[in-house]
Amino acid sequence: MKKLLVIVDMQNDFVTGCLGTKEAQQIIPDLKKYAENFDGDIVFTQDTHQENYPQTQEGQKLPVAHCIEESEGWQIIPELQELTKKAKKIFRKPVFGSVELGQFAKDYDEVYLCGVCTGICVLSNAILVRAFGPEVRVCVLGKLCACVTPESHETALKAMGPVQVDLIDPE
Repeated sequence: MKKLLVIVDMQNDFVTGCLGTKEAQQIIPDLKKYAENFDGDIVFTQDTHQENYPQTQEGQKLPVAHCIEESEGWQIIPELQELTKKAKKIFRKPVFGSVELGQFAKDYDEVYLCGVCTGICVLSNAILVRAFGPEVRVCVLGKLCACVTPESHETALKAMGPVQVDLIDPE
């Protein structure tokens, strides 16, 4: 069985930076341990914006410049840097979901997602993996995800059921 772990947007700006939360910081030790022991391939997504972010559609709706390519906030958090060396790929994405990831993941039997933000990028990527791989089992590791607030995290987890994304607890 071919398995893939997708670590979504665990970047400085989303963990300790301008859009960081204590919930994102709290998942780091368990997420790292899970990833280090994962029996399959690992990939990362990396939110990637340019200097013109404030003029983009997203920038108009979320007026907080973040994850500007090559900035400190754009970098994968230090705690996961070692894992990036083992990653099959890092998907740079200009929006919430990565079409390239969806295409890549369709060749796996099971795809597990964790990271931030549950209700935005984790959800978007889970749906894209389902769209490109209708027979792929897509699972979100709820305890290894965080969102803007605990309430938005819970709302996002509930939204995944109807789109046939399994919510599982990490082993």
